[in-house]
This record gives sequence, C-alpha cells and structure tokens, in this order.
Amino acid sequence: MLMKGIKGKVALVTGSAAGIGRATAIAFSNEGAKVVVSDVNIQGGEETVNIIKKNKGEAFFIKCDVSKTSEVKQMVNICVERYGKLDFAFNNAGIVTGIDKTHELTEENFDKLINVNLKGVWLCMKYEIIQMLKQNKNGYSIVNMGSIAAMRGVGSIGLPVYGATKAGVVQLTRIAALEHAQTGIRINAVCPGLINTSMASRQNEVDPEAMARIAAGLPIGRSGEPEEIAGAVVWLCSDDASFVIGHALSLDGGAGA
Repeated sequence: MLMKGIKGKVALVTGSAAGIGRATAIAFSNEGAKVVVSDVNIQGGEETVNIIKKNKGEAFFIKCDVSKTSEVKQMVNICVERYGKLDFAFNNAGIVTGIDKTHELTEENFDKLINVNLKGVWLCMKYEIIQMLKQNKNGYSIVNMGSIAAMRGVGSIGLPVYGATKAGVVQLTRIAALEHAQTGIRINAVCPGLINTSMASRQNEVDPEAMARIAAGLPIGRSGEPEEIAGAVVWLCSDDASFVIGHALSLDGGAGA
C-alpha cells in the first residue's frame, strides 16, 4: 500500500549517490514519485538513477555542490524545467572531515563542514522555498538531514563542528517551519543515530571495531539501515504526516532515550 500523496509528485534528493540519500531516492520512486538525484559524485548519482530506472521508476541526475549558490539555483531550475514543479526535497548532502577534537580541528575543515552541512542546507531550503511559493499551492514538504550529534554530546566526541552544523540545521528547520506553517510548505528534519553507511564507517576508521561496539551498545542492539531512514523521510513528506511541522525526528535505535 502506497503512502498518501506521494505518487505523481516530484522529489529532489541531494547527496543521493550512496547511503541514506540513495535509499531515499529509491524509496520515493517506489512510492510513485519522479526523482531528481543530485550529488557531487557523478558516477554514484548515475548509478542511483539506473537503479530507479531498472525498477521502472523515473529519475535523472544533476551534479551539484550544495555549498555554491549558483549550482543550487541551477539544480532547482533544471528540476522545474524537466518536471514542471518541485513538491518534495530531502536536503541530505553532508560531509564528515574526520575525527578531531575541538582544539585539533583545522580551520580548513571547519570551513568545509560549515559550508556543506549548514550553508548548503540553507541554500537548498532558500531556493526550494522560493520555487514552492511560486507554485502557489499546498502539500509541499522539505526534510533536512540532522543527526543525533545535534541532540547530545555523548557519542559525538571528535565531531564538535559536525555536531554544531547539525544542531544549526535543526534550528534552521524549526524557524523556517514556523515561517511557512501557513504557506503550504511543511519543513521537518530527521536525526539519525548510527547508520550502516560508508560515512559512518569513515567516522570510525581509527578503530575498525568501534562501529560494532557502538551498535551493540544501543538499546536496539544494532546499527540502523539507510532504508529505515528513507522510510521516515518519505513518510514526513506524505499526507500521513500533514500535521507534523518543525519536528526533528530522532531515528537512533533508542540512543536518545
């Protein structure tokens, strides 16, 4: 049974060359949406498109660095040129630069994290909202990628600025959601915990067994899968979540509890 209000709509997913972004692009397609796949990784993005097309879905790829205004504007414009509108957006693109304590982090990596994880989400929201307001209808939804690192310090040692960017995303989400609560645009965030992706593996590369230990210590006893986050994102965009506004949804296997 399909989720309400997804079929026939247009969904944009940034950072969808792999991991949670790819799983979400596929999930949107499986619910009947047309999908705009975007990433800086051209090969991975095209692979996501091919997976969707093999499953009889409709999708195309746009290369975009979300930290660059011109590329974000172009991404949204091309989306509308191709499909005529934009209904949903999952602003998922983000990076981790490594494990560094606050006093060890370089200014270069600080700037990279801010530009992609925080500024990038803001730029995407800015031009997505502008487009949705032009369309002058209801039923639009934006979901931003937060993190459990936005909610708590425990478990995020070595990721101080990553956590700060994600906390910033959550606050951007809340304020933008209030600004648009009556304009027909619902804005929410998802905050995953430990998810089985290549990014999570890189975070724990100093200790190859760290991910397994952390997963075993979660109340649920395992790490999450990208598809579990994808399902939540699509639900937040569906009519079933029509009363959900400005929420940061924890998807962490009970870690926050």
